[in-house]
Amino acid sequence: MKIINWGIIGCGDVTEVKSGPAFQKIPGSQLHAVMRRNASKAKDYARRHSVPKWYHDADKLINDPDVDIVYIATPPDSHCEYTFKVAAAGKPVYVEKPMARNHRECLDMIQACEQAKIPLFTAYYRRSLPAFTKIKDLLKQQQIGEVRFVNILLCQPPYEKDYDAKHLPWRVIPEIAGGGYFIDLASHTLDLLDYFFGPAVEASGLACNQVKLYPAEDTVTANIRFQTGIIASGVWCFCASKQKDLVTIIGSEGQISFSTFLERDVILENKNGRSSWPFIKPEHIQQPHIQSIVNQLNGDGRCPSDGYSAARTNWVMDQILAEWRKGGRA
Repeated sequence: MKIINWGIIGCGDVTEVKSGPAFQKIPGSQLHAVMRRNASKAKDYARRHSVPKWYHDADKLINDPDVDIVYIATPPDSHCEYTFKVAAAGKPVYVEKPMARNHRECLDMIQACEQAKIPLFTAYYRRSLPAFTKIKDLLKQQQIGEVRFVNILLCQPPYEKDYDAKHLPWRVIPEIAGGGYFIDLASHTLDLLDYFFGPAVEASGLACNQVKLYPAEDTVTANIRFQTGIIASGVWCFCASKQKDLVTIIGSEGQISFSTFLERDVILENKNGRSSWPFIKPEHIQQPHIQSIVNQLNGDGRCPSDGYSAARTNWVMDQILAEWRKGGRA
């Protein structure tokens, strides 16, 4: 097995527990270098995580001859730029979700990696978690018969930082994120539906900014049709009184319900009664997904999330937000 040396561009909060330590714990993998524009923070991260090299210049990390693959963990507005640079260096890319701010940027990233003949992986890591692979198995086994429709509900109160108009989080600044929390959070659920049912062929939606804490949309509704004929509807509200997170898949002979974020049991209800499977959260939630990338690079299996599948999720979100964006509000 070849040792895969990773480099991280953007060693911020998402890499502290969710992903960064996993690179060191997977057989045949090690975190070789990290980069952050703030040199002192990059150096501190490297010290705390026992990483041999640190940079404050992304180009230097990308062109480090000892770095085999680059994980782009920056906000979405720089995903496309860094992917171009990593592809030009002939190295595989692992990019955070959402893949980019919009579908057009995703297509440009795919083209760059295709031309360089290198793989493009994306961090829709729920595809690699046992709870969601179990759902896929239940659907394949037709435990609820033929799927009729899917209903999605995600709502939560505003975060405290959303009230600070002078220091808004980047996730609600459309120029950086591509939209608001819908882009950041709904993308996980929409990607799971792509994983379960295949590509969507039609999507539409309504969006608005009800509370006006930030420039992005805070409430979204959507309808989606998949190539299989399955229809999904969803509501996402980020200015509600309390948190709710429920996805229900209704079939001809039962239903499956689960949460995307709340780590609740997967529930199956059919003619045999009610069954449940716990959500088992790894210490480093991206580790199973990163393992699949290391396996693929070593010629053993495939990562379930690549640029093609991730771009489809961006396409769906673009269709849902199309009318909102036409109004010049995002």
